Amino acid sequence: MTSPLPANDPSALTARLQETDLRHHMHPFTDHQEMTLEGGPRVITRAEGACLFDSEGNRLIDGMGGLWCVNMGYGRSELLDAAAAQMRELPYYNTFFKTTTPVAAELAADLARVTPAGLDRVFFANSGSEANDTNIRLARSYWARLGRPERRAIISRKFAYHGSTIAAASLTGLESMHDIPGVPIPDIHHAPAPFWWAEGGARSPEEHGRHAAQGLEEMIRAVGPENIAAFIGEPVQGAGGVIVPPPGYWEEVQRICARHDILLIADEVITGFGRTGNWFGCETYGIRPDIMTVAKGLSSGYLPISASIFGDRLAEVLMERPGRFPHGYTYSGHPVAAAVARANLALMQRERIVERVRDEIGPYFLEKLRSLLDHPLVGELRGVGLMAAVELTRDKTGRAPVEPVGSLATPVRNLCFARGLVTRAVRDCLVFSPPLIISEGEIDEAVGILRGCLDAVAGSLGDRG
Repeated sequence: MTSPLPANDPSALTARLQETDLRHHMHPFTDHQEMTLEGGPRVITRAEGACLFDSEGNRLIDGMGGLWCVNMGYGRSELLDAAAAQMRELPYYNTFFKTTTPVAAELAADLARVTPAGLDRVFFANSGSEANDTNIRLARSYWARLGRPERRAIISRKFAYHGSTIAAASLTGLESMHDIPGVPIPDIHHAPAPFWWAEGGARSPEEHGRHAAQGLEEMIRAVGPENIAAFIGEPVQGAGGVIVPPPGYWEEVQRICARHDILLIADEVITGFGRTGNWFGCETYGIRPDIMTVAKGLSSGYLPISASIFGDRLAEVLMERPGRFPHGYTYSGHPVAAAVARANLALMQRERIVERVRDEIGPYFLEKLRSLLDHPLVGELRGVGLMAAVELTRDKTGRAPVEPVGSLATPVRNLCFARGLVTRAVRDCLVFSPPLIISEGEIDEAVGILRGCLDAVAGSLGDRG
């Protein structure tokens, strides 16, 4: 065992933690050799409101809200107290064996009250990946019990992100997630996305939205509607680059799914709980799903919890007929996570967070980011509510892809981290999803840091910029 370091030696403490981490900890989505060459990970030690603090005492504005999830900000005593109280009362019991807990039952009812009309049955899991695995089983079980087991194909989209388990990674439409044999699993297909900047060509955004929806129709015909269980889509494609659908896109997708009697799954892991200026992205875009995936903002990231939420169509087949649903997780409806989620929903309602995002801080956030459109490296600003992407380019008019990929966004992201702003590079855009409680002053500071980092990278390019 190593001896403790004095608290007044932050550099030594940081070095010790970095050495320990590099020796023992495998990180998600990380090139460990690259991280080793950089000296190790940054050590985050505490957080408050919309800001993080590292082991060296540096403050960072959390422009990503953790990982799209810390909606109500850090250090909320209401959520901490809910966890502690539930720990003392009942720290754990499962929902197998025909049992429940008060808090799991009440959270299911809470969700039924805030979700769009008709979605009032809840199956709990622990992450968006697990919930989307559950959705595959729900959709295929539904058709199998109706005597249509051949309806097992699931259509997702290019640029989609639905998780990183084998099944959820198969739904994901990012090639980097299909890096091992057997992924995607059979019967998963990927239709076009309404990503105008990258793929719209000479079409208008609305024309490209119709073109993408037509691509879904063509895929349905190719696979055969009689073989398709469900279509899954994020209202706004988050980790794929905050791809905001143009007007009319979701309306047409809805018509296509209804015409072919295909279940529609809305993945609200990122867009749920106020992120788009409504409780759910489905409300923002007029989507009427059969199944909805929620996670992240459900507990503001304080504890792992997720859910698949559906209505009578599935419930009448899967819950109101004899037969066991052979699926579940040890921690489905974990009482402490459920207690925090209940407190989080109550806090959102008490502070009118959804209305704040829709009417005040969301418009302010997007207006400030749009002020960057005059910058020579900024080609497009996409966003809704408190989620956005700043697309970087060397070709504002032609929208030619940046080569090599990441050569603009990655250095800007690295500078942002060094100067006190957390953002994420996706190809050559920078994505943002700050806590919904972020202040106007913090947004001003974040955009100022971003502009300075853009200037620095543009200057380093010289004539190439």
